[in-house]
Amino acid sequence: MALEYMREYRTYFHISKSYGVSESSSYKTIKWIEDTLVKHPTFALPGRKALLKSDMEYELILVDASESPCERP
Repeated sequence: MALEYMREYRTYFHISKSYGVSESSSYKTIKWIEDTLVKHPTFALPGRKALLKSDMEYELILVDASESPCERP
């Protein structure tokens, strides 16, 4: 259930209908799994201080996503 939510971003309504449970039950189950994963040290991200201390070099990529008008025939 949680994998379908994370991979496909399906709504709780559609997931609940697939598994035959209520929408609130699917929400509670998915929320519990997400909270459990966040608390596990394997999924922890380094803090701000650790990132500032590191001697890693970062590559920045800038994307110009501005719109420009074009004439149509």
